[in-house]
Amino acid sequence: MNAARIYIYKRYERFWHWSQALLVIIMMVTGFEIHGSYSLMGFQKAVQLHTLAAWTLLVLWAFTIFWQFTTDEWKQYLPSLKNVMAMIHYYTIGIFTHSPHPFRKTVVQKHNPLQRLAYLALLAFISPLVWGSGLFYLFYGSWNALGIDKYLTLEFVAIAHTAGAFMMTAFFFIHVYLTTTGHTVFAHIKAMITGWEEAEHELPKAGH
Repeated sequence: MNAARIYIYKRYERFWHWSQALLVIIMMVTGFEIHGSYSLMGFQKAVQLHTLAAWTLLVLWAFTIFWQFTTDEWKQYLPSLKNVMAMIHYYTIGIFTHSPHPFRKTVVQKHNPLQRLAYLALLAFISPLVWGSGLFYLFYGSWNALGIDKYLTLEFVAIAHTAGAFMMTAFFFIHVYLTTTGHTVFAHIKAMITGWEEAEHELPKAGH
Protein backbone atom coordinates (compact mmCIF):
# COMPACT_ATOMS: atom_id res chain seq x y z
CA MET A 1 0.00 0.00 0.00
CA ASN A 2 1.27 3.49 -0.85
CA ALA A 3 0.00 6.94 0.01
CA ALA A 4 -0.99 9.19 -2.90
CA ARG A 5 -0.65 12.89 -2.08
CA ILE A 6 -3.01 15.43 -3.62
CA TYR A 7 -2.87 19.17 -2.98
CA ILE A 8 -6.47 19.75 -1.91
CA TYR A 9 -6.62 22.79 0.36
CA LYS A 10 -5.27 26.13 -0.85
CA ARG A 11 -3.41 28.53 1.45
CA TYR A 12 -6.31 30.96 1.95
CA GLU A 13 -8.67 28.04 2.50
CA ARG A 14 -6.51 26.78 5.36
CA PHE A 15 -6.16 30.27 6.84
CA TRP A 16 -9.92 30.77 6.67
CA HIS A 17 -10.64 27.37 8.21
CA TRP A 18 -8.35 27.74 11.24
CA SER A 19 -9.22 31.43 11.80
CA GLN A 20 -12.90 30.58 11.75
CA ALA A 21 -12.36 27.64 14.11
CA LEU A 22 -10.53 29.88 16.60
CA LEU A 23 -13.22 32.57 16.45
CA VAL A 24 -16.04 30.02 16.84
CA ILE A 25 -14.31 28.51 19.89
CA ILE A 26 -13.93 31.98 21.42
CA MET A 27 -17.60 32.70 20.77
CA MET A 28 -18.69 29.39 22.29
CA VAL A 29 -16.57 29.87 25.43
CA THR A 30 -17.64 33.49 25.96
CA GLY A 31 -21.22 32.87 24.86
CA PHE A 32 -21.89 30.18 27.42
CA GLU A 33 -20.28 32.35 30.10
CA ILE A 34 -22.66 35.17 29.14
CA HIS A 35 -25.44 32.59 29.39
CA GLY A 36 -24.34 31.93 32.99
CA SER A 37 -23.10 28.37 32.51
CA TYR A 38 -19.78 29.14 34.27
CA SER A 39 -17.46 32.03 35.15
CA LEU A 40 -14.01 32.40 33.62
CA MET A 41 -13.31 36.06 32.80
CA GLY A 42 -16.37 37.86 34.08
CA PHE A 43 -19.59 38.85 32.33
CA GLN A 44 -18.41 42.23 30.97
CA LYS A 45 -15.16 40.91 29.46
CA ALA A 46 -17.01 37.92 28.03
CA VAL A 47 -19.51 40.22 26.31
CA GLN A 48 -16.73 42.40 24.88
CA LEU A 49 -14.70 39.44 23.58
CA HIS A 50 -17.81 37.71 22.24
CA THR A 51 -18.82 40.84 20.31
CA LEU A 52 -15.29 41.40 18.97
CA ALA A 53 -15.04 37.78 17.80
CA ALA A 54 -18.46 38.03 16.12
CA TRP A 55 -17.55 41.15 14.12
CA THR A 56 -14.16 39.69 13.21
CA LEU A 57 -15.85 36.53 11.94
CA LEU A 58 -18.30 38.56 9.84
CA VAL A 59 -15.37 40.40 8.22
CA LEU A 60 -13.61 37.07 7.62
CA TRP A 61 -16.78 35.67 6.03
CA ALA A 62 -17.05 38.72 3.75
CA PHE A 63 -13.54 38.08 2.39
CA THR A 64 -14.21 34.35 2.19
CA ILE A 65 -17.45 34.76 0.24
CA PHE A 66 -15.56 36.98 -2.23
CA TRP A 67 -12.81 34.34 -2.47
CA GLN A 68 -15.32 31.53 -2.91
CA PHE A 69 -17.03 33.20 -5.86
CA THR A 70 -13.88 34.45 -7.58
CA THR A 71 -12.32 30.97 -7.44
CA ASP A 72 -15.53 28.98 -8.06
CA GLU A 73 -14.94 27.17 -4.75
CA TRP A 74 -18.59 27.83 -3.84
CA LYS A 75 -19.46 24.90 -6.10
CA GLN A 76 -17.89 22.58 -3.50
CA TYR A 77 -20.97 23.17 -1.32
CA LEU A 78 -23.69 22.41 -3.86
CA PRO A 79 -25.84 19.68 -2.23
CA SER A 80 -26.26 16.26 -3.78
CA LEU A 81 -28.17 13.17 -2.69
CA LYS A 82 -25.97 10.86 -4.74
CA ASN A 83 -24.33 8.20 -2.54
CA VAL A 84 -25.74 9.76 0.65
CA MET A 85 -26.94 6.36 1.90
CA ALA A 86 -23.49 4.89 1.24
CA MET A 87 -21.96 7.62 3.40
CA ILE A 88 -24.52 7.08 6.20
CA HIS A 89 -23.81 3.34 6.11
CA TYR A 90 -20.07 4.01 6.26
CA TYR A 91 -20.25 6.37 9.24
CA THR A 92 -22.67 4.17 11.20
CA ILE A 93 -21.40 0.67 10.32
CA GLY A 94 -18.62 0.57 7.75
CA ILE A 95 -16.13 2.62 9.74
CA PHE A 96 -16.30 0.09 12.58
CA THR A 97 -15.84 -2.91 10.27
CA HIS A 98 -12.90 -1.33 8.37
CA SER A 99 -14.87 -1.08 5.13
CA PRO A 100 -13.33 1.04 2.35
CA HIS A 101 -14.36 4.68 2.29
CA PRO A 102 -17.08 5.19 -0.38
CA PHE A 103 -15.81 8.67 -1.26
CA ARG A 104 -12.43 9.82 -2.50
CA LYS A 105 -11.52 13.50 -2.29
CA THR A 106 -10.39 15.38 -5.37
CA VAL A 107 -9.55 19.00 -6.05
CA VAL A 108 -13.04 19.58 -7.48
CA GLN A 109 -14.87 17.39 -4.92
CA LYS A 110 -13.52 18.01 -1.44
CA HIS A 111 -16.72 17.25 0.47
CA ASN A 112 -18.69 14.03 0.39
CA PRO A 113 -22.51 14.18 -0.15
CA LEU A 114 -23.28 13.96 3.58
CA GLN A 115 -20.89 16.80 4.35
CA ARG A 116 -22.53 18.93 1.65
CA LEU A 117 -25.95 18.41 3.22
CA ALA A 118 -24.53 19.24 6.66
CA TYR A 119 -23.02 22.47 5.33
CA LEU A 120 -26.35 23.29 3.68
CA ALA A 121 -28.09 22.95 7.05
CA LEU A 122 -25.41 25.12 8.63
CA LEU A 123 -25.64 27.86 6.00
CA ALA A 124 -29.41 27.77 5.48
CA PHE A 125 -30.65 27.36 9.06
CA ILE A 126 -28.14 27.35 11.92
CA SER A 127 -26.05 30.36 10.82
CA PRO A 128 -29.05 32.63 10.04
CA LEU A 129 -30.57 31.70 13.42
CA VAL A 130 -27.36 32.47 15.31
CA TRP A 131 -26.47 35.64 13.44
CA GLY A 132 -29.98 37.00 13.10
CA SER A 133 -30.76 36.60 16.80
CA GLY A 134 -27.26 37.81 17.73
CA LEU A 135 -27.65 41.05 15.78
CA PHE A 136 -31.11 41.65 17.23
CA TYR A 137 -29.59 41.09 20.67
CA LEU A 138 -26.66 43.43 19.98
CA PHE A 139 -28.87 46.27 18.73
CA TYR A 140 -31.59 45.86 21.33
CA GLY A 141 -31.25 49.57 22.21
CA SER A 142 -32.41 50.53 18.73
CA TRP A 143 -35.55 48.37 18.68
CA ASN A 144 -37.82 51.20 19.74
CA ALA A 145 -36.58 53.59 17.08
CA LEU A 146 -36.91 50.91 14.40
CA GLY A 147 -40.32 49.76 15.61
CA ILE A 148 -39.06 46.21 16.14
CA ASP A 149 -40.16 46.11 19.78
CA LYS A 150 -43.75 45.66 18.59
CA TYR A 151 -42.94 42.26 17.09
CA LEU A 152 -40.11 40.81 19.18
CA THR A 153 -39.27 40.30 22.82
CA LEU A 154 -35.77 40.09 24.26
CA GLU A 155 -36.65 36.75 25.86
CA PHE A 156 -37.60 35.25 22.49
CA VAL A 157 -34.38 36.51 20.87
CA ALA A 158 -32.30 35.17 23.77
CA ILE A 159 -33.93 31.72 23.52
CA ALA A 160 -33.43 31.65 19.73
CA HIS A 161 -29.78 32.65 20.09
CA THR A 162 -29.16 30.02 22.76
CA ALA A 163 -30.84 27.34 20.65
CA GLY A 164 -28.66 28.32 17.69
CA ALA A 165 -25.58 28.25 19.91
CA PHE A 166 -26.33 24.68 21.02
CA MET A 167 -26.83 23.62 17.39
CA MET A 168 -23.55 25.27 16.38
CA THR A 169 -21.77 23.59 19.29
CA ALA A 170 -23.16 20.19 18.26
CA PHE A 171 -22.08 20.82 14.66
CA PHE A 172 -18.60 21.81 15.86
CA PHE A 173 -18.04 18.67 17.92
CA ILE A 174 -19.43 16.38 15.20
CA HIS A 175 -17.10 18.10 12.73
CA VAL A 176 -14.13 17.55 15.06
CA TYR A 177 -15.07 13.88 15.49
CA LEU A 178 -15.32 13.34 11.73
CA THR A 179 -11.81 14.73 11.27
CA THR A 180 -10.58 11.60 13.08
CA THR A 181 -12.20 9.20 10.62
CA GLY A 182 -9.48 9.26 7.97
CA HIS A 183 -7.06 6.42 7.26
CA THR A 184 -5.23 7.67 10.38
CA VAL A 185 -6.67 9.65 13.29
CA PHE A 186 -4.86 12.86 12.34
CA ALA A 187 -4.83 12.48 8.53
CA HIS A 188 -7.60 15.02 7.85
CA ILE A 189 -6.23 17.51 10.40
CA LYS A 190 -2.76 17.24 8.87
CA ALA A 191 -4.25 17.84 5.42
CA MET A 192 -5.91 21.04 6.61
CA ILE A 193 -2.56 22.22 7.99
CA THR A 194 -0.35 21.33 5.02
CA GLY A 195 -2.91 21.37 2.20
CA TRP A 196 -1.89 17.86 1.11
CA GLU A 197 -4.39 15.03 1.42
CA GLU A 198 -2.97 11.52 1.70
CA ALA A 199 -5.12 8.61 0.55
CA GLU A 200 -3.80 5.08 0.79
CA HIS A 201 -4.44 2.92 -2.22
CA GLU A 202 -2.58 0.33 -4.22
CA LEU A 203 -0.49 1.83 -6.97
CA PRO A 204 -0.60 0.01 -10.32
CA LYS A 205 2.14 -2.52 -10.90
CA ALA A 206 4.88 -1.85 -13.43
CA GLY A 207 3.73 -2.58 -16.95
CA HIS A 208 0.02 -2.02 -16.17
